[in-house]
Amino acid sequence: MQKYNIHTVQKDETLKSIASLYGLDKDALKLFHNNHCAVKDMILINLNGQKELFVPRTAVADKNFLVQFGRGNSLILQPENSVRKYSVVITIEKGNTQSELKYETSVRWLKTEKGHFFEIDRTSNLYLNEEEVNEIADLLAYRTSKVLYPLQISTDEHGKFETVENAETFPKRWPAVKEELYKEFEGETVDGYCGKIEKVISQPEAISLYLKNDYFIRALFFGIYQSFGKEYRTEMTATFPVVDNPIEPRYKLTLETDPLKGETGLITIEGSGTLYEERDIDDFIRKSPFSLIIEDEPVMNEEGTFRLISYLKGETSLPESLYLECSIMLQEEKKISVSVSGIDE
Repeated sequence: MQKYNIHTVQKDETLKSIASLYGLDKDALKLFHNNHCAVKDMILINLNGQKELFVPRTAVADKNFLVQFGRGNSLILQPENSVRKYSVVITIEKGNTQSELKYETSVRWLKTEKGHFFEIDRTSNLYLNEEEVNEIADLLAYRTSKVLYPLQISTDEHGKFETVENAETFPKRWPAVKEELYKEFEGETVDGYCGKIEKVISQPEAISLYLKNDYFIRALFFGIYQSFGKEYRTEMTATFPVVDNPIEPRYKLTLETDPLKGETGLITIEGSGTLYEERDIDDFIRKSPFSLIIEDEPVMNEEGTFRLISYLKGETSLPESLYLECSIMLQEEKKISVSVSGIDE
């Protein structure tokens, strides 16, 4: 994130007049400029031929461009009465192979208690590699999972997904969904898929575990509403289901936010980091939940990357759009990309 702005000095402007324009003390402006400029452009007492001045990023003439932070430069999720429809594109890459999944969904705020409650519903068909899903295996996976929607979930105060809140309704919905499936399909394949979803919806713990692998939910409710401190930056560790493992890979991240809104009036949050795991590549290939080699000072596995960028319309709202990319090296690199864009109706 850029830490300063550039002021182009106009004719007849003085150090004092420029400082006054931005609501700064002239000595504070001089000190900030001198800490960022080349030696030849430093201000000794007053301006002496400088054509540009470095000014603090938050020093703007129009205060409407400033993000309104809470204490500790925090962004606090307060999504009351929000409803948003999204287009979702999920890309899964394994070495040289790539699959792309597309669909539309809606997210509606329900209530706020200790955290927040939302309802998620699928509002379109599923498209795989630009074609509507028609392969029987993909179609059955999609059609059986429809029993979960509308889905109600909860998050913590940072907007991070916690659990499913309406699990008791799924067994009640299932007979009608199952009846519709058997009107169209028959045989061992449909029996198998129905059996899988019946096992999931019969156990509330299994439902939450099942939905922890939902890339859209995990990306939208990643937990970006944090305190960013005086440098507008925070460190965190996070996990993501980039591989099938009972213990998700852990990443060490830096999240940054810009104290100024962009030209579109959106707030920007960017994150980047690397895998930070005691488990090595072989452990992940074997789907081991822990490292098989115990060391006092293990060499950490950093063979994976994480990237996130999110745009918020307001300090307290859900993202207008976001992009999350997570990778890990196995026998070949595996990468999950989630692109979410708000749909205006």
